[in-house]
Amino acid sequence: MTITRTDLAELAVFAAVARHRSFSKAALELGVSASALSHSLKGLEARLGVRLLNRSTRAVVPTEAGQRLLKQLLPTLNTLEEALCELARNSDEPVGRLKLCAPRGAIDSLLAPVLIDYLARYPRMQVEVVEQELMPRLIEDGYDAALFYGDLLPKEMIGIPLGPPQRYLVVGSPAYLAEHGTPEHPSELSRHACIGYRLTPHHHYRWAFAADGTMLEIEVTGPLTTSTPALYLGAAEAGLGLAYCLEEEVSQKVAEGKLLTVLEPWCPTFAGFYLFYPSRHQLGSGLRILIDMLKAHYQNPGLVSNTQQFIK
Repeated sequence: MTITRTDLAELAVFAAVARHRSFSKAALELGVSASALSHSLKGLEARLGVRLLNRSTRAVVPTEAGQRLLKQLLPTLNTLEEALCELARNSDEPVGRLKLCAPRGAIDSLLAPVLIDYLARYPRMQVEVVEQELMPRLIEDGYDAALFYGDLLPKEMIGIPLGPPQRYLVVGSPAYLAEHGTPEHPSELSRHACIGYRLTPHHHYRWAFAADGTMLEIEVTGPLTTSTPALYLGAAEAGLGLAYCLEEEVSQKVAEGKLLTVLEPWCPTFAGFYLFYPSRHQLGSGLRILIDMLKAHYQNPGLVSNTQQFIK
């Protein structure tokens, strides 16, 4: 029987699913969707004319034929993997494509300074950066990595901290607060004009607060809702209402007295931006080098999993 390139890929898929006894865990390892793995396995079984896996809602178990194949297949795949890893270690320059996503703020402040240098050093790499305000399904949507807040770290992902803890503040102009008063509790925001922020056309951002173990999410209303930071802050400075902003976005205006903070006891810190990626097992040289450059640039070598606690 002649072995084709498709056969080799599908044999690797079979080995991953059989080892993990799970399509979802194998999908994380290989960086593809579970449905794609299932389709690949069905094709392999059809060509071989034998069932390799017994599937149920609770588990995926190799059949007797599957166990025999796996026993013979694993040593060969391990040898191939070692050879490829050795080749990658000896390669002077990474080649390939990366697809990344992040909110606009993370792209501008964290990713762009490093990525420009990365592409200048490694011109054979191609990188696609997608602006996205909501955390995607990393594997299903075809991303190699994403930059989002650390408290969003998905299950079975690796996270690398790239920036300091963050904090949202509620701010208003001196004129607005003089006329309408200063709220002392988040529940009082219902009596104030609040400038809304919309992440996507269908996602209106709620203002989140926490103090003494109590967490609140407030749906605010007011004269303006926007997804443009400049308009958002400009409206607050003009006295149109209160705004809910990252501390770093308003620190200068607060220092200059153009905006005043309110409800500070209800505005705790939380984990800053992290780089997420699915698995260390299949980390390509292009992504590995980018990770090393990001860690070096931000002088933060930490590595965490989603089981660790984040700053609140």
